[in-house]
Amino acid sequence: MSNGKLHISTPHLLFLLQQMIRIRRFEERCSVLYQQQKIRGFLHLYDGEEAIAVGVMQALMPADAVVATYREHGHALARGVEMNAVMAEMYGKVTGCSGGRGGSMHLFDVKNRFYGGNAIVAGGLPIAVGLALADKLCGRNQITACFFGEGAVAEGEFHESLNLATLWDLPVLFICENNRYAMGTPLAIEESEPNIYRKAASYGLTAQVVDGMNVVDVEAAAKVACNAIRNTGLPQFIECQTYRFKGHSMFDTQLYRDSDEVAEWRAKGPIVQLREWLMANHLIEQAQVSELEQAVDKEIERAVEAAEAAGWEPETDLMRHVYTPHDTSKPEGR
Repeated sequence: MSNGKLHISTPHLLFLLQQMIRIRRFEERCSVLYQQQKIRGFLHLYDGEEAIAVGVMQALMPADAVVATYREHGHALARGVEMNAVMAEMYGKVTGCSGGRGGSMHLFDVKNRFYGGNAIVAGGLPIAVGLALADKLCGRNQITACFFGEGAVAEGEFHESLNLATLWDLPVLFICENNRYAMGTPLAIEESEPNIYRKAASYGLTAQVVDGMNVVDVEAAAKVACNAIRNTGLPQFIECQTYRFKGHSMFDTQLYRDSDEVAEWRAKGPIVQLREWLMANHLIEQAQVSELEQAVDKEIERAVEAAEAAGWEPETDLMRHVYTPHDTSKPEGR
């Protein structure tokens, strides 16, 4: 398969399909577990946006860093964080990738340089700038990929981060996952310039827009951007136009859009697009798709079983990693 920018082999296309199915089914199971109160706190699903995480990760090297937002299960899995560790973290168990302290919004894995989720809207952008600055100062030819939604564009950190990344020639790949609604406000009545890539370009960095529902297009755009960063050290920006099929979070009643609109987007979702293209070109049969799904389901079941069996962090360890600036048992001034 070719999109005019790169040629992708059939095995690689099947891998992309498998990765997107893996993310989708993992989150479907998490939704059920959340309703069963096995997973607590907040839960923001990536349903419909899988092509972005999967596509971009194909352009990154193991030494590159990844910073995500609170909708980051797909990024973590696509980056290579073990599913058992992600599921255990969802449960809040000690075997989770953040030791059970982060939950859904704070996945972290230093082995994969996954500096994960951030519950603050746009909070990951300045972190990405800092990581890229450290890499530059240390002479490392590495990239920091930063994922965020279009809602982050309204925050000051977005503008400050793009400004500094351009001023300081930092190797950051900014990826805006434009799902059109932020929490629940249509982009057209939220932003005077709804074309996010144009806002980014105003800071002097190269910016492009891509169909975020097409994993091949996302991979091609990410590879072009990453090659440019490695060759020049300058930041790049990709706006991925996408659509989340579920609400902003599990508490979202979705009164701001109708079911017909969601159904229309589901019909051209990233998994549907790739699967139908492969089948239409006789590169895969339904039986093979079913095999992929069954293998993913087994992996998810093993992850759930491991999370159920894992223990909680002991109370004696609750003060670990907690910083105390001074001895609070002593009166001030003594």
